Amino acid sequence: MSDKACVFTDYLKYRAELRGFGLTQIEHILRYSQERYFDIETNRLIVVGEQGNKLVLIPYEESETEITPITIHATTRQQIKFRLTTGRLTYE
Repeated sequence: MSDKACVFTDYLKYRAELRGFGLTQIEHILRYSQERYFDIETNRLIVVGEQGNKLVLIPYEESETEITPITIHATTRQQIKFRLTTGRLTYE
């Protein structure tokens, strides 16, 4: 995944700025985080990582040449565990 271009949409840039998240750190999480899931409700890939002292969840789409983060949300371990338990998230 490290050789793919990371494409930031205007919407993602807006959401990141609104929530105080840096694009460099978002790209680092997308490329290197080992915690990955699939959201069966949205049919999107999910990556989880730390942004400062916050745990974040980043839905993204991936093609052969690009990674496109959709949005970014602060989350908790409890929320992730609940989504795994209910079947909304599955391990990638």
